[in-house]
Amino acid sequence: MVFAVDIGNSNIVVGGVERGKIRFTERISTDKRATDFEYAVSFRNALEMHGTDARDIEGAIISSVVPSITNTVRAAIKKFSGKEAMIVGPGIRTGLSIKIDNPAQLGSDLVVGAVAGINEYSCPLVIIDMGTANTISVIGADKDYLGGVIMPGMKISLESLTSGTSQLPTIGFEPPRRLIGRNTVECMKSGFLNGNAACIDGMLDRIAEELGETPTAVATGGLASVVIPLCRKKIVIDDDLMLKGLDLIYQKNK
Repeated sequence: MVFAVDIGNSNIVVGGVERGKIRFTERISTDKRATDFEYAVSFRNALEMHGTDARDIEGAIISSVVPSITNTVRAAIKKFSGKEAMIVGPGIRTGLSIKIDNPAQLGSDLVVGAVAGINEYSCPLVIIDMGTANTISVIGADKDYLGGVIMPGMKISLESLTSGTSQLPTIGFEPPRRLIGRNTVECMKSGFLNGNAACIDGMLDRIAEELGETPTAVATGGLASVVIPLCRKKIVIDDDLMLKGLDLIYQKNK
C-alpha cells in the first residue's frame, strides 16, 4: 500500500492506495505549529480507524503547497512507518507536458491533479479544485497542461467579508433553500454557493470558447460536493483525484 499525503493550506488529505484502488482517505487540519510526533499520531490513528497497519505501507509520497511543514510531515511518516516519503517537486518524474511560461512555478497540487485527470478522463480537460483557493487547470486535447485560473476560495472570501463588515455573520456552507434569500444568512449562503456555481459555469463557457471545443470538467476539493451540484454544467466530482495522482507519480518513481 502507498501512503499518500496532500498538504493544503487548510487541510491535509491522507489516504492509502493499493494497486490503484483507494483503501481509505481522511482529512486533518493543517497546523503549522504541530510537531512530527503529533502528525505521526494522527496518521497512525487514521490507519487504525480503517483497520490498516503501518506494516502494510510499502512507500509514501507527499504533495505540498505549505513548504514550512513539508519536512515535518515527512519526518512524521518516517517516525510511524519507517518509510522515507517521496516529495513531488523538481527531479520527480510525472510524465506531464507543461506549456506555461515557467513550468517550475506550477504548484505540485496542480501537477498531481493533472496527472490523475489525464489518466482517468478524456481531454481536453478542465480540473476545478475547490480549497483555500479555487484553481482551474486546463489540459488540451494533446494532454498538455496549458494553464489555468486562480480565484479566492469560499472560506477565505467569507473571512474577508465578515472581518470587513460590522453586521454580517459567519455562516456555514449548507445548500441554500432558495436563490433569493429572505434573511441575511440566506442571502449570504446564496451569494457564496450559487455565486461560486455561477462563476464556475461561466468560466467553463469562456474556457470552451478559447479552446474552440467543450472540455470534460472534473471537480475535487473539500467544498466541491457542496457547490458543484448547484452548477448547470456537467461536472464530475472526484474526491479521490489527488490520491490517485500521487499513486501514479509514486509508481513512476519507485
